Amino acid sequence: MTTIDADLRPRLVVDVWSDIMCPFCYMGDALLAQALERFPHAASVDVRYHSYQLMPHLPADHAVNVNELLVREKGFPRAQAEAMNAQIASRGKELGLDYQFDRALAVNTRAAHRLSHFAKREGKQRALMLRLFRAFFTEGLHLGRHEVLADLAADVGLARTAAEGALANGAFEEEVKVDEQQARELAISGVPFFVLDGTYAISGAQSVGAFRKALETAWTNRSR
Repeated sequence: MTTIDADLRPRLVVDVWSDIMCPFCYMGDALLAQALERFPHAASVDVRYHSYQLMPHLPADHAVNVNELLVREKGFPRAQAEAMNAQIASRGKELGLDYQFDRALAVNTRAAHRLSHFAKREGKQRALMLRLFRAFFTEGLHLGRHEVLADLAADVGLARTAAEGALANGAFEEEVKVDEQQARELAISGVPFFVLDGTYAISGAQSVGAFRKALETAWTNRSR
């Protein structure tokens, strides 16, 4: 019987549904990255990002501090909201992430998601996603503004004029809608949500060990 060498099989794809203003999405991305660093077949793994909006009702032209948002949207006392985010920041620091919740500005992220698809077309989606996360959680930038997003695109080597044009003309809206439809079909109710090889799902910012185990399982069983 003929066998297929593991490295000749299709590449392993990790599909990730996330939102730029989700702290656990930033954390989950870092944990997946650490797992991939320890995974011997990482060079044969592709990570694809998909759009998901936690608060699609937020306006794009008016931002609010995330602590204030928890008070307003969830009804938490401000002290509790700040304490919860402080715990997230402490965990993030262990992963090398710098959460500055006192600066983070919640806003409608749809334009940022459209820009991620522009970056995907240009082969720079992961670089842009990481830049967006840092811009939101560390630098406190207003990600509803097209000029800010275009600057961030330029930061990762994308053509600023082309990025700004895509944002202005509504490009990649259909791609965002497709991602949202897929999320509904998969019954995704929260992010981050990871699907490995179209088969194995991981919900939330799981441990490096959990990601590593999922990668190994998916790699062994992929495209048999």
